[in-house]
Amino acid sequence: MAKYGEGDKRWIVEDRADGANVHNWHWAETDCLDWSRNLLSNLLSGLTVTDGEGDLFIKIKKVDKVDGEAYLNVRKGKIIPGYEISVTLSWEGEAKDSDGNSLLKAEGLVEIPYISDENADEDPELKVSIKDEGPLGRRLKEAMLAKGKPLIFDKVRVYVQTMAKGGPAKDELEVKKIVPKAQSTAAATKPKELVVEKKAAAKKEAKKGFKTITLSEKFSCRARDMYEILMDENRWKGFTLSNARISKEVGGEFSIFDGSVTGTNLELQDGKLIVLKWRFANWDDGIHSTVKLALDEPEPGVTVVKLAHTDIPEEDRYGNATVVENTERGWRDLIFNRIRAVFGFGI
Repeated sequence: MAKYGEGDKRWIVEDRADGANVHNWHWAETDCLDWSRNLLSNLLSGLTVTDGEGDLFIKIKKVDKVDGEAYLNVRKGKIIPGYEISVTLSWEGEAKDSDGNSLLKAEGLVEIPYISDENADEDPELKVSIKDEGPLGRRLKEAMLAKGKPLIFDKVRVYVQTMAKGGPAKDELEVKKIVPKAQSTAAATKPKELVVEKKAAAKKEAKKGFKTITLSEKFSCRARDMYEILMDENRWKGFTLSNARISKEVGGEFSIFDGSVTGTNLELQDGKLIVLKWRFANWDDGIHSTVKLALDEPEPGVTVVKLAHTDIPEEDRYGNATVVENTERGWRDLIFNRIRAVFGFGI
């Protein structure tokens, strides 16, 4: 074993005189808690929830607290966000009569106890409270929950996505690739065919990171009833307890689970087939999967739904490698089992 200071210099990592972390080989960490407070305050403070709908006027006053920890790490060019924070918001509401006279002014809190990088692909738990629990106070509280919840979740998603992209440290954590001049010149003179070939090979290699889910589920209903449920936004709202917007036309767009899933109708056969272009909001930009739902009625009153969900990425934009498992669980627990429970289609 070589004595300290006498080792082969090719294997010794020395501090650079300019202090640069070449290729971000070592961990670089940035504390983002104060930045998180500022960003969430900018996103949420003064946000209007209702402006006279049902004679109710509600807005978020300010972000009272953001507690916990938030940081960004970088290792060899990969940005790794970490955060476990809780958020408390104060809100105010006013109920008026049809003539515009004030009936009640009240204040309350919104508490989000846990926003975490481990659950970046899920909307967090949200609790709404109000100081006045009378009939008008309950109306304001219910309106705050119904109208304010999706607005708040949209802003939380902005925070999550901004952290994933590097947050306050994006510029300083970016890898600065130093390409030798000779290499750069050689790249510029490469034949066009070789560049195209490399891109095709890279695309083929990337396709290996995609998976397929196949499920077969049986329901006690007619096939046309199941088709109508899957294509009706009001029924989606009912069994998922979330906002939904669904077109019934080929080429039309849909948005379900408060916008967490979006896509386009590719093929529709009444009572028989639904084919969708489908993506989750936390997937990388440009990534889409295909959902095929084939409906068969082997006997009257019994419908079999065969799902084939293809081209599901193994990781989301945050590096979470549970996309396939979460997607399969979502189809079973949040869609098929909920349809059975709400509409009584269990067998």
